[in-house]
Formats: sequence, structure tokens, C-alpha cells
Amino acid sequence: MKSAEIIAIGSELLGASRVDTNSLWLTEKLGDIGVEVQLKTVVGDDKARLEEAVADAVKRADVIITTGGLGPTEDDITRTCTANAVGRELAYHDELEANLRERFRAWGREMPEINKRQAYVIAGADILDNPHGSAVGMLLEIGEKRVINLPGPPRENQPMFTNYVLPRLRELVGDVFVVRREMKIVGMGESAVDEIAAPIYTAFEGVQTSILFNKTEVELQIAVRRDSKAEAEAIADDLTAKLSAAFGIAMFTTSGETMEAVVGRLLSERGETVAFAESCTGGLVSRRITEVPGSSEYFLEGLVAYSYPAKVRMLGVRQETLNEFGAVSAECAKEMAEGAVRVSGATHAVSITGIAGPGGGTEDKPVGTVYFAYAGPMGTRAIKLFLPGDRYLIRWRSSQAALDLLRRSLLRRGQ
Repeated sequence: MKSAEIIAIGSELLGASRVDTNSLWLTEKLGDIGVEVQLKTVVGDDKARLEEAVADAVKRADVIITTGGLGPTEDDITRTCTANAVGRELAYHDELEANLRERFRAWGREMPEINKRQAYVIAGADILDNPHGSAVGMLLEIGEKRVINLPGPPRENQPMFTNYVLPRLRELVGDVFVVRREMKIVGMGESAVDEIAAPIYTAFEGVQTSILFNKTEVELQIAVRRDSKAEAEAIADDLTAKLSAAFGIAMFTTSGETMEAVVGRLLSERGETVAFAESCTGGLVSRRITEVPGSSEYFLEGLVAYSYPAKVRMLGVRQETLNEFGAVSAECAKEMAEGAVRVSGATHAVSITGIAGPGGGTEDKPVGTVYFAYAGPMGTRAIKLFLPGDRYLIRWRSSQAALDLLRRSLLRRGQ
């Protein structure tokens, strides 16, 4: 398998305000043709360090891609440093200067003389056209290695790679097909997921597996590489089916969908509707469900009843229930869910009430205590969870648990 390194260039990428999104996109596209990115580097506008980074990458990798630093200003040093790193000179191209001047005139102004720097190209490199900007790219062949300079802005970088670089790399790599699957598991930790998954995926040769934990779920990603697309698809389908059977209802998608998208699809397929009654999440569940296109088909109403009086007035929670059990209780959660069904006329409703912190916790009900309730054709039932984390994580994890309660209720009803 061919290897690649990506070097993102620009001092701004070392600060807190800019994120190197090009490397993520390029890694995916390279992986799709069987080129494995083994190292990513971010280098500031420092000539010595950038030259060293390119020279080292050329020693290790088959494909070296730099992004950024091809502009006309003093800190745009990529072309010079790359040329020095590979032992080449820079050659001036009069036609590039002429094209730049024409482009600036089309914009209604004359080209600043500083832009003439963009007419320099590494000797022997192929010029990659840039219809979306002033900086051309470069592709240099050094034996079986490819050194590629791409501009930084994604609207320039990505079309240039897709149109001019990707076809050339396909020729270099040959026929390699990569099929990916992204599965998501809820209610389990990373180690527990791997304990179940490892005996299954290790039985398949030539499969790359990643297990990643985020704030609400575990992602299980597989990549199958084969010389035939049909063979890669068949193996990916077989492995996915075995993993899905092993995890059962805990695996909520095999295609990378969000929880809210899965829930929305289930409701849409059944022609049913939902409402949410939220307290500690403050409308977060409703926000997530409405981020899915077409959610107006199944989402009727979101009621944020934060205070005691709001729970009584909006949802019909009995004052006696609040007095005896408190707002953070199974009894209150049930009455909130039943009230949401009654008020909205939805097929299903889910309620959330808890303590997100940082204050408000007690010995009996510490911060992170959250009650959920489902009400609908399956009756009414409540669950209690203790969710770790700060206020942001507790609220987000509560929204995920509420959606998952609805998902599981829908699936059980269909059995």
C-alpha cells in the first residue's frame, strides 16, 4: 500500500482560531484509493522548519501533499522551501504572469507586482490550474514518489485535488477499492465495545478497524481494501452484519447516521409523531430533531418546562407530585411525558428532567442525576441515569439518552 504525508502550512494554523480541515478531507479521499496517510504535520511560516519537514516527508512517504503558502506575500514560502527540499530550482513562467494580469483586469483592477511571485514553479513540476484563485498548484514526480503543492483555501484546494491530482494518483496506485462502514453503539464504553468486536473483526484479513469514543457513543469504523469493488463490498457487508448481530439494539446505525436521523427515519416509516417535554436540556432534544431535514413530518411540539409552575401549567404535572417527589423524579418524568402526549396529540412523547449542575445536587440526587420517561402506545415507563461530566456534557448526554429511549421504544413496538 502506498503511504502519504500531509503538511499543512501557515502560522495561523498553530493558533486557536483556525482549524486544518483540508487534511481531514484529503485523508478521506486518499484512503478511498488505497493510499494511507501515516503522518500529518502543521508547520508555521518558518523556512528552515518547512524545508526540513518536506525533505523528511520525501524520505518516508510515497505521496507528499502540502497545503497553503502559495500566495504572493512574504510569508508564502511553500514553493521556495519545497524546491530547496527536493534540490530543484524555481522557473519563471511568463504565461502564468500573463494569465494573472488578465484575471485581475477581469476583476476590474491591475495586478500588484507582488503577485509575480505566483508565476514561479518548481523546475520539472506540472502546473495544476486553479480557476477559483490566483495560486496554481504543482505536481512533481521524483521516481515513484509524488510531491504535490496545493493552495490552502478549501474552495481552491479540493477542486484542484479532485480534478488534477486524484486521477494521477489512481494511475500510481492501480486498482485498489476501499469500502468503509461506520457503526455507532450507544450505552457501552470503548473497552466493552472492543471486547465484543475484536474476536469478530480480527477473523477478517485486510480490514482496518478504528474504535473511537465521543461524548455520547462509540464509533466502530471499518475499511476493507481489495482489488475488486464487489469483493470489498461483500466482505464489508459480511463483517457489518456479524458486528450488528453481536451488538443488537445497542448498535443504532451501520452507515454513520446521527441518533436524531435514525429516530426520524423510524417515525417517518411508521407515519407516527413525537413531542418532547424538556427541563434540564432546555430544548436541546427538540433542536437536534429539527436539524434533520423533513422533521416537520413527525415532530409536533417541544415543551420546555423548566420551573415547577411551568410543569404544572404546560404539562399538567400535579403539584402534589412535585411536593412529594420533586421535579427530578420518575413520578414527575412520567407525568411530563403523559402531559406532552395529551397537549400535543403526538403518538409518542419523551420527557427529561434532571440536575445538570454545577450546583443543585444533593446527597440523594447528585449532579448528573437525570430521569427520562416515555409515554405512548407502549404505555408509560421511566428510567433513571447518572450521567458524568460537566454541565455541557450532562445536557448533551441527556439529549442522546432521550432520543435513544424513543428509538428503543419504537423498535420494541415493532417486534
